[in-house]
Amino acid sequence: MEGECLVVVDATLNPQSRNEATQQSVKPSSHSSSSKSKLTTAMLALTLCLASAAAAILFFNNHSNKGLQKEDDFDLRHTLRQISNVRAAIHLEGVYNETLNLLQWKENVDQYHAQGGLTLRDNEIVIPHSGLYFVYSQASFRVKCSISADEGDDDDDGDDDDATSQPMVHLSHTVQRWTSSYGLADDKEYLPILHSVRTACQRTDSNNSDENGRWFSSVYMGAVFNLKKGDQLRAETEQKLLPDLEDEAGNTFFGVFAL
Repeated sequence: MEGECLVVVDATLNPQSRNEATQQSVKPSSHSSSSKSKLTTAMLALTLCLASAAAAILFFNNHSNKGLQKEDDFDLRHTLRQISNVRAAIHLEGVYNETLNLLQWKENVDQYHAQGGLTLRDNEIVIPHSGLYFVYSQASFRVKCSISADEGDDDDDGDDDDATSQPMVHLSHTVQRWTSSYGLADDKEYLPILHSVRTACQRTDSNNSDENGRWFSSVYMGAVFNLKKGDQLRAETEQKLLPDLEDEAGNTFFGVFAL
């Protein structure tokens, strides 16, 4: 742009040089006045050219800044959209709390995770928003099924390993829900939404007792529910089964995730 301005000035002054080379004026005062006029015109042209260049640069910078601002706004909206699209989910590991004699759900252990507003409060999962959720839970047990030695003496064939001669142990696990439509928070009434019962001590090719005569078995259940904001879910098992709870990593768990 500066070079273009110099060309304009040169184009204004050069005609004077060409005229001086071809014509000799006899009036010096007129020649001097004409030179000054052309110089003034050239300076005016240079000033206007530089002003136009400055205006063009200002317009270009302003346009570029608007483009960058639009890009920044787009990135911010994209980030906020990603955050809002994070699906609510929580996964808890269960252990037997001997002191309280209950199945306690633990945070910050093993495969625990929580996001999207789902939280654990008072050993219950609290629903942050109304919508469809998949609720699941598993309780694993290692129970004693073999009959006692005295009972074995009364058995005619003495086959203590026969599954039909061993007492059946029924394992159960339940997920219950409280919602505001069930009653006041001070007098909560929980209703089961998942319940499963399984019989242990049934020999299969893949399920036999260990060296101590204890059988491993698990109860899993899961389903989709339309839950309301503020609903509370708890997963429990019978107290008499708690000492047999298998609470190693991945055996007993409780979770919810939004659909």
